[in-house]
Amino acid sequence: MSLAAEAFVSQMAAAEPWPENATLYQPLKDDQILLSDHASSLAVQAYLRMCGLPVQVVCRANAEYMSPSGKIPFIHVGNQVVSELGPIVQFTKAKGHTLSDSLDDVQRAEMKAYMELVYNMLLTAELYVQWCDDATAAEISRPRYSSPYSWPLGKILAYQKQWEVRRKMNAIGWGGKSLEQA
Repeated sequence: MSLAAEAFVSQMAAAEPWPENATLYQPLKDDQILLSDHASSLAVQAYLRMCGLPVQVVCRANAEYMSPSGKIPFIHVGNQVVSELGPIVQFTKAKGHTLSDSLDDVQRAEMKAYMELVYNMLLTAELYVQWCDDATAAEISRPRYSSPYSWPLGKILAYQKQWEVRRKMNAIGWGGKSLEQA
């Protein structure tokens, strides 16, 4: 998100209090959600609970396609839709809810850097293991990811997701790594 867009969202968010009917969307919990998506959803839920903000969790088969960024989880608060943990934290901060008020600017910057590093490395490793390296893991992930969709669409979407992950792995230099190297 650009700085101008972030500033606009912050101003809009600050103008309204947190509603009681805020909704967090994620894929189907028992059938479809992947480990990385479940971890992201739990992180958002934990953060919102720690801030004392009510949120209702709704599972939808097409949650990934409902999200403005194509990434999950995402929240619907009033007339705002925000996806991914970082932007959700910024959004709640704009509404006056934060967990880092007691930290100075350097500590806050270090905390954010460490969180991003750990999140990106763990997510990358998990995606690699789940979709790219082991044929068995890919055979488990494809049916799980495509489970809510009928035959040709489910198969197409699962392979599309696998190709997307492989492109990402190749872009960051993980395409040729073995499971031990990841």
